[in-house]
Amino acid sequence: MPRIDAAGSHQTVITTFEMTPGTCQDLLDELTSAYEDFISRQPGFIAAGLHVNDAQTRIANYSQWKRREDFQAMLRTTEMRERNRRIHALCKSFEPVMYDVAATFG
Repeated sequence: MPRIDAAGSHQTVITTFEMTPGTCQDLLDELTSAYEDFISRQPGFIAAGLHVNDAQTRIANYSQWKRREDFQAMLRTTEMRERNRRIHALCKSFEPVMYDVAATFG
């Protein structure tokens, strides 16, 4: 389970995917497969979540990694580069952005 903690030393990556409603489920299937079959088994992976907006035009992905380098190494693998080409074909755009937790509430 993702844990949001400003005192934590892990790396947070938030990726937003923009797509049409017609490709939303295909993209969600592709992302789910990537996490279940590959990403979640990579060194440094902690947890992730996928969120779909009501209009099915955006998917937000929240993932946590032990270190920035773990996430970057996963992206550089041949398998993930191939998966990202398929993912890119299903959406208008996507961009992973690394964040540090600045504050938490609740």
